Amino acid sequence: MNPREAADQTHQAGQAGSTRAPSTRAPRPTAAFFDLDKTIIATSSAYAFGREFVNNGLISRQEALELSLAKASYMLAGHTSEQMDSARDSLTQMVTGWSVDEIRRITTETMHTVVTPAIYAEARDLIEQHRDAGRDVIIISASASFLVEPIARELGIDHVVATELEVEDGKLTGSITRYLKGGAKADAVTGYAAAHGYDLARSYAYSDSATDIPMLATVGHPVAVNPDRALRKHALAHGWQVLTFKNPVPLIQLPNAREVGIGAGVVAGVTALSVAAYWLTQRIFKDPKGRHSA
Repeated sequence: MNPREAADQTHQAGQAGSTRAPSTRAPRPTAAFFDLDKTIIATSSAYAFGREFVNNGLISRQEALELSLAKASYMLAGHTSEQMDSARDSLTQMVTGWSVDEIRRITTETMHTVVTPAIYAEARDLIEQHRDAGRDVIIISASASFLVEPIARELGIDHVVATELEVEDGKLTGSITRYLKGGAKADAVTGYAAAHGYDLARSYAYSDSATDIPMLATVGHPVAVNPDRALRKHALAHGWQVLTFKNPVPLIQLPNAREVGIGAGVVAGVTALSVAAYWLTQRIFKDPKGRHSA
């Protein structure tokens, strides 16, 4: 037998072996990663629960006014990366010393009246479609985990990856142990996928914010939802899908008397909010920088 004949027989044997023993390895599982604020819900989880923290005495009237103005800024124009960091610092300072059990009680008891009406119907439907397709659904958010978890339960989502705050003796210390923004969110997705064996090339990710471009880029199917200007531009340039969620329509609620005090406090709050709204509306059309959310 010459070398050519030997090679031919080896090749034929290999082909026969392939025919007799096809690969039975199952495809790796896939997932759908959802940002939370302005993607699943039409507001910010921190601002949504803020009123209930006021009603339960955890936030002062002055803090309530500041929170209302911050919410107006967020809803009108989103947050830049720097504004996100500033809001993070203000909120962590505000919650220092809060009881984790008390926070969970408040968020659980008020979930259906405060946040459920703000969940996009389109997001609910999309989550169900991914479940029906056999994909795991994960909420990945820069919001604190104790705010994200009740919303995840409402949607029947078992997987949450969120910002974590340090707890000692059942109370928040004001320190952050994990902050999921920008590149940290992308790292969290790849790490979670590695731990669970997900095939990211066949997985999905959804967000409204340009700060989440690194996270969206980790999957084979990135989707921009109600994107800010910078994310929309990036999505269109890279052929990413763009979705518009409209139900419910996000609304900005003016601070009420209980939040900012009676009389002059209300007048000052409404006046300041009106001025801030006008200023921020002008910046939407003038500021070329992207706007961001959690």
